[in-house]
Amino acid sequence: MRRLFLSLSFRLASLYAGLFTGSLLVLFAGYYAIAIWLPLHRSELVVQREAADLQNLYIVDGAAALTARLRARDRVHDHSKAFHAFIDRDGRVITANLPSWPRTARDGWQRLEADLFVDGDETDFEALALDRRFADGARLIVGRDVGNISEREAALQSTALVLIGGAIMLGLLGGIFMSRAIARRLDAVGATARHVMAGDLTQRVPLQGSGDDFDRLADTLNLMLTRIEGAMDAVRRVSDSVAHELRTPLTRLRSKLEAAPEAASPQQAQAILDEALHEIARMETIFAAILRISRIEAARHAPAMRRVPMVALIEDAAEFYRPLADAQDVALSIAVEEDVDAIGDPDLIFQALTNLLDNAIKYVPAGCAITISARGGDATVAIAVTDNGPGVDDACLDKLPERFFRAGPEGVPGIGLGLSLVAAIAALHGEGLRLKNLHPGLCAEIILPRYKPQPFPRESASA
Repeated sequence: MRRLFLSLSFRLASLYAGLFTGSLLVLFAGYYAIAIWLPLHRSELVVQREAADLQNLYIVDGAAALTARLRARDRVHDHSKAFHAFIDRDGRVITANLPSWPRTARDGWQRLEADLFVDGDETDFEALALDRRFADGARLIVGRDVGNISEREAALQSTALVLIGGAIMLGLLGGIFMSRAIARRLDAVGATARHVMAGDLTQRVPLQGSGDDFDRLADTLNLMLTRIEGAMDAVRRVSDSVAHELRTPLTRLRSKLEAAPEAASPQQAQAILDEALHEIARMETIFAAILRISRIEAARHAPAMRRVPMVALIEDAAEFYRPLADAQDVALSIAVEEDVDAIGDPDLIFQALTNLLDNAIKYVPAGCAITISARGGDATVAIAVTDNGPGVDDACLDKLPERFFRAGPEGVPGIGLGLSLVAAIAALHGEGLRLKNLHPGLCAEIILPRYKPQPFPRESASA
C-alpha cells in the first residue's frame, strides 16, 4: 500500500480528483450564483421597493389606502405571487393572504411557509418577507414567492454532497486502478532492463497492441535494444577481425626480428629489418584507419560543412584514379548534372569517393567500365560509383561496410576498412551508404544535402 501511495500515477490521479472536485465546486458556485443568488437578490430588491412604497402610502394616506393597495396587489397575476399581512395596533388583521406569520415582528429577511388551499388542492409557496412596524403600533408584512428558488437551492445542496463525495471516491478508486495498470507496464520495462543488464541482449519489452504511449515507448526501447545488440555484435566481430588481421603480421614480424641476428650478411639483416618496418607500417595504417572511423562515428571529427562543387570534386577524383584505371584496362567515365552542389566536408567527401573508386578498380575485371555520377533531387544530391563487374553475393551485401569484411577474390590487396570509412562519412553527412547489386555490377551511392543559393534581398524603392 505504501508503494501505491508513493507512485506517481496515484498522485496524478489524486491530483486529478482534486482538480475535478474543485471544478465541480466552481460549477456549483456559478450555478448557485445564476440560479439562486441572483433571483433571490432581485426578489429582495422588489420586496424592499414595495415595502418602502406601502410604508409611505400608510404614512401619507392612512390605513384605508394601504388596505386597498394591498388587495389590488394580491389580484395582480405576476411571475412571483405577492404576499402580505396588515395588522392594526390592536392586533386585528385588516387584510392578509399569508396563512400564518410570527407573532412578534422580526428585523431582517425571513422566509415564511405560505401554502394555499384552493378547491381542496394545496399549492406550495414560500414567501421572502420583510416585517415593518409603524410608529402607531401597526404592523405590515410584505413578501414575494420564492418557492421555486428554494426548491433549486435544496436540490443543489443535496446534489452537491453526493456529487463531490462520489467524485472523491471515484478519483481514489481510479487512482488505485490507474497506478496498478501503469505499475504493470513499468514492471515489464524494468524486468526487461534487468535481463539486458544481466547480459541477455535478446530480451524485448512486451507490447500490448493498444498503440498507446507505453506501446510507443516500448517500441522505441525495443528499437534501441535491437541497435545495441547489433552494435555489440559488430564490436565482437571487429574484435575478432582485429585479432585475426594482426595475428599474421605480428607473427611475421616476430619471425623476421628473431631471424635478424642470424643473418649471414649485413645486407641480409637490413632486408629483414626493412620487411619488419613494412609490417609495422601496415599495422600503423590499420590502427590509423580504425581510429579515424571511430572518431567519425563518435562525432569527434568536426566536419567543415560548406558548399561543395560536385563537378570539380568528381573530376578531380576521376583524374586522380584514371592512370590506375587505364593500367587495369578499366574504362572510367563521369556523368554529372549541372548545378548539383552539395553541403558537406569536401575533404571527407573526396576521401569517400576515392575509396569507392579504389575498391571498384581493384575488384572489377579488365575490360569492365566504372561510372561516377551525381544527380540532384529537391533537397539531396546522390553520388554513385557504378560498375558492370561481377558484383557480390546478395547475402554479403549488408556486411560489406563492416570493418575487415572482404568479399572479393583472394590476393587482392587491402585491409577491409575502405567501405567502413565510406559508411562512417556518409552517415555523418546524412542517410549513409547504399549498396545495390545490379546483376551485373554493383552500385555504391552516397546521399548528401543539396546546396540551394539564397536569393539576395531586393533593395527598397527609396534606395
